[in-house]
Amino acid sequence: MAHIKLPEFENMSPAIQDRARPILEKTGKLGEIFKLMALDDKIYFATDGMIQKYLLDETTLSYDIKESIALLISVENGCKMCVDVHKGIAKMLGLSDERIEEVLKGVDAINTDDKEKALLNFCIRASQKDNYKVLKSEIDALKDMGYSDVQIVEAVAITGYFNYINTLSNVFALGQ
Repeated sequence: MAHIKLPEFENMSPAIQDRARPILEKTGKLGEIFKLMALDDKIYFATDGMIQKYLLDETTLSYDIKESIALLISVENGCKMCVDVHKGIAKMLGLSDERIEEVLKGVDAINTDDKEKALLNFCIRASQKDNYKVLKSEIDALKDMGYSDVQIVEAVAITGYFNYINTLSNVFALGQ
């Protein structure tokens, strides 16, 4: 049970209800993270914009890589709720059950090339509290492997998003 009272549909703003209605019609329920965000329109719409633009829209990174980052960072942060949610989203976006299980075991277990593993390991490094110690040479190594500045920034933005959403989920005991 969440550490704070989460609003039900009828207590959400009309703008958020408009977003919630299709989810309710399709699934019959709203997840706790949705309800937490619905406490405040600004938080909800800022967060919703990030998820739409970072993960669901087509970007410079593949859906495989983006969802791998989502899962790896959520595992790293001990966010069971986010891991469970993103296992489903990863499947919806076309990741195989095998790929999802590999990711959940860690970067070394993923059947992919060294270039992708380097980016995923960099994201884990970027998610840590001492990320201010990341060196230019670490970023240059990714560029030398063929990643563009935009792809690196996008990967780190997704990493930051999951630090943010995992923190909200963990602090308020969502999904427990």
